[in-house]
Amino acid sequence: MAQTANSKPSEIQAHMQRAQAALKAKDLATATTEFRAVLAFDSLNVEAHVNLGVIAFSQNDYGAAAEHFRKALSVRRSIPQAQALLGISERRLGNKDAKSLLESAFAKLRDTKLRTQVGMELIGIHYQEGNADQAVPILQKLVNFNPDDIDILYTAQRLYRELADDTLNKLAVLAPGSARMQQVIAESLINDNDLSGAIEHFKKALEIDPQVPGVRFELAEAILESEKGNSSVQAEAKSELETAIRLEGDSAKAQSELGKIAVLMSDAEGARKHYARALALDPHDTKALLGMGRVLMLTDQPQEARKYLETAVQIDPLNVAARYQLAQAYRRLQMSDQARKEMHLFQEIKKAKDQVEDLYRQMNKQSKLPAEEVQETDQ
Repeated sequence: MAQTANSKPSEIQAHMQRAQAALKAKDLATATTEFRAVLAFDSLNVEAHVNLGVIAFSQNDYGAAAEHFRKALSVRRSIPQAQALLGISERRLGNKDAKSLLESAFAKLRDTKLRTQVGMELIGIHYQEGNADQAVPILQKLVNFNPDDIDILYTAQRLYRELADDTLNKLAVLAPGSARMQQVIAESLINDNDLSGAIEHFKKALEIDPQVPGVRFELAEAILESEKGNSSVQAEAKSELETAIRLEGDSAKAQSELGKIAVLMSDAEGARKHYARALALDPHDTKALLGMGRVLMLTDQPQEARKYLETAVQIDPLNVAARYQLAQAYRRLQMSDQARKEMHLFQEIKKAKDQVEDLYRQMNKQSKLPAEEVQETDQ
């Protein structure tokens, strides 16, 4: 007959110690026997039920695992690990209780591995229910606290791609002749490296709606990338950016692009003013920091350039252009050790990004990595 927890404390303690020793030795059979012996004295022993549940779960015996976890939670309701594993077991058994159990556990768990597993289970449930949008907040949390997990990254790109495809299909049905549809087509052509086609569709978007936000900036970028060395192209891109600022308001990214055009036009002072304006709008704008660093290097001010370039690297450690320019600044300042270190980092990061570019080429797609121009400033 089962007795209360206090009736045979010495026997319970002895069995528990042998069970824990067996677990440490990975002797699950002995551990199971000892935990069951504990339950013979105390049928509601939470620790024994949780451990037997974990053992059964590890052996894919989800029915037995669920039974032990339920009994443990009936005594002590707040055991996040038991809630999590019960939720996963219930899902494996096809029970509807799984979702609520997993949601409750996900909010409480601190163990990264188990929280990741629970989050992925929840994403799977939302996906099966046809509610992929409800999976996004969970996925964002997983990416934030476990950003290097390959499975999470794979799931993220798959989910975001499918959501993007769904919204694109809806846009195509609701507004096939809209300015936004033309913008989407243009952006797709940019990804296929068809700048002339993209420019054509950006312009069509503006013909349909001259006030549509964001298009003029993208058009200016495409125009400039199509033929940077052409003065008429530079002037056209500048005009589009100035119109965008007038209609949509000023921004750091617009000022940074104007700074880039000024550099191409050999207007160092004009470029400096644009980059300064960009940094006034957003002190953390990496393009503006890098642009200011380049202008200062071009005007023989490496000490001043160093400050901007170091900040750029702090904000974006993987920016190859900023690493390269900072190495050049250190070299000009005769800081040999720092220059060698930065050049080594530049080469390593560039190698890694080149590998990513190659993977995109294998998929017949242009890389989504932001373009980074590595320009010589130390002739």
